[in-house]
Amino acid sequence: MYANGAFKNPFADFDFAKIAGDFKFPAVNVETVVETGRKNFAAVTTASTAAVESFKTAATRQGDMFRAAMEDFSKHGSEILSAATVEEKIAKQIDFAKKSYDAAVANTKELADLYTKGQTEAFETLSARVAELTEEVKAAVAKK
Repeated sequence: MYANGAFKNPFADFDFAKIAGDFKFPAVNVETVVETGRKNFAAVTTASTAAVESFKTAATRQGDMFRAAMEDFSKHGSEILSAATVEEKIAKQIDFAKKSYDAAVANTKELADLYTKGQTEAFETLSARVAELTEEVKAAVAKK
């Protein structure tokens, strides 16, 4: 390394061009790579948009459900206070409990359906792009 006290780069006389020339690198079609990236980005964007819209719809619906439940609770309180007998108050509370339970079950199913629909749309978009990309790769390999 140090000949006559001076540093000598060990790679100074190495011919990289000669070594690299021995390797056969495949030609890369830049347009195809860019187009593939564009399609992938579009698919991810579409899937993300579907997921976000699904969450927005479900959150809005959940807010509506909560408001309706609070209105029903307020109305129920007024009905309890206006009941004349203890038996009538108990009957109204039992009816309210059953109505609230049925609404909760229906709301839960509706929300689950909303989330499932949005996620299914997002997954289908990504699955379609993966299938398309698989065919593109098969076609590119078959050309060689």
